[in-house]
Amino acid sequence: MQNNHELTTIGFDADDTLWQNEQFFRMTEKRFAALLADHAEEEHISARLLEAEKRNLAVYGFGIKGFTLSMIETAIEITEGRAPASVIAEILAAGREMLGHPIEALPHARETVEKLADAYRLVLITKGDLFDQERKLAQSGLGDLFDAVEIVSDKSPATYVSIFSRYGDGAERSMMVGNSLKSDVVPAIEAGSWGIHVPHELTWALEHVEPPITAPRFRQITDLSELPRLVESIGKAG
Repeated sequence: MQNNHELTTIGFDADDTLWQNEQFFRMTEKRFAALLADHAEEEHISARLLEAEKRNLAVYGFGIKGFTLSMIETAIEITEGRAPASVIAEILAAGREMLGHPIEALPHARETVEKLADAYRLVLITKGDLFDQERKLAQSGLGDLFDAVEIVSDKSPATYVSIFSRYGDGAERSMMVGNSLKSDVVPAIEAGSWGIHVPHELTWALEHVEPPITAPRFRQITDLSELPRLVESIGKAG
């Protein structure tokens, strides 16, 4: 008799789970602060930029384009409307560079996805700009290993209920793997799935929440190499 809680579907986050992402934002932010060094200290510039990003999420969504527009807005605010066209041009150039940056896969990403692809339905669940996420997936060479790809505007419990019902056997028989507790782990657990946290050394300030350590379906691993063994142990327990 089949166990109704048997794991059949695994969702993977993309940015900073399968490949590097946040480090390029940090590098660009430092470049941005240097452009405005005559007007304010780096810490103040970063704080104002974060405020703009948070304010603009509902308008621009997640991703490089929204980040670039938030940098322009912050530059105008900090210079009190006197930001020269050359600075705006530099910001736009930095955004374009980010959009063209080659993909850097994280350790064990390919081998882990390949190992799990034969036995489970795999779904890539990522948020951000459609064109940019499609570009990164194509460059990663991992696209053919996933049974489905969902690029969403945000990740909520309802998002995971919908996706795991559409591509799997429901949230209870699914798992979400990612570096963000706020986006990948907590809402997936609230949807009824397993939530597996793979910490990344850099995490965007707006993605910080406390680990749900008392949740029965919460697990944390050091890196993706530990995932197949964890999946196997969960399967046996189920």
